[in-house]
Amino acid sequence: METRANHVWVGIVTLALLAMLAAAIVWIAQLGRGSTKEYDIFFKQSVEGLANGSQVSFSGVPVGQVKSIEIYQEDPEFVWVRIEVKEEVDILVGTTATIQGSFTGGSTILLEGARHGQPPITCETTACTEGVPIIPPKSGGFNAILASAPLLLERLATLTERMTVLLSDENQRELTGILRNTNRLTSELADASPRMEGTLAELETTLREAGEALDAFEQATKSTDQLINQEGAALAKELRATLNSANKAAASLSATLEDARPATRQLAETTLPAAEATLKDLQATSKALRAVTERLENEGAGSLIGGQKLPEYKP
Repeated sequence: METRANHVWVGIVTLALLAMLAAAIVWIAQLGRGSTKEYDIFFKQSVEGLANGSQVSFSGVPVGQVKSIEIYQEDPEFVWVRIEVKEEVDILVGTTATIQGSFTGGSTILLEGARHGQPPITCETTACTEGVPIIPPKSGGFNAILASAPLLLERLATLTERMTVLLSDENQRELTGILRNTNRLTSELADASPRMEGTLAELETTLREAGEALDAFEQATKSTDQLINQEGAALAKELRATLNSANKAAASLSATLEDARPATRQLAETTLPAAEATLKDLQATSKALRAVTERLENEGAGSLIGGQKLPEYKP
């Protein structure tokens, strides 16, 4: 009986020592970890790869870990994640939480977006639905990519199908012809480049001459403007005087024609017919004188005073 009692005491002491050792380990761990602050994050996306004890980092620096993960009972659309962050790390207003996945399967929570000068996130500056401040989530990260993977695969399949149709044998032949024509056009352009350079040089010369002509025209326009602005008034005055003189001369001529109209009528009705008759008489007299003159020249003066000479009588 005494031996059995000693074994019981040994067991009790051993268990007590193990309990003390475990408590010491927990105390040392808590002492090394220091005090922490708790925050809640409500994700409306998959948290696959996230587990209790997963790392929480702030801009890539480890600052805490995930304390618990569960479906939020008030709204099953959300996943309720509670994290612990070191006391000395300030989580300011504007900080957001993102799930960062990896190809190894594990995920972490990345905190970012804090701005200097903003107050810390507390129950006074944000909601505290479950008794601790809430850090708003930010969609993105590798998990968001995985969540949209089915849609991406569907679009990729559609794109692949369209590329297959686009790169059919007939379209490839058409593309080959287009490339061949493009190569020929490029070669022709290369051959025509010297002529094009000459044409461009001539065009440049023409443009320069056109610019000079425009400058000369501008100078002529300025001279014309100056002539009109400075001498236009005097020219207009002289032109007005000339027009007045012409009007007076026209009026005087009109009056003269009115005065000469009766004499003109008498000249046309009396004088001109008499003059015409006189001219006819003068013409007749001129003809008679011409006949006498011719007779004197041909027959002598006797022809005017004697009769006609009789022919000689021969018995």
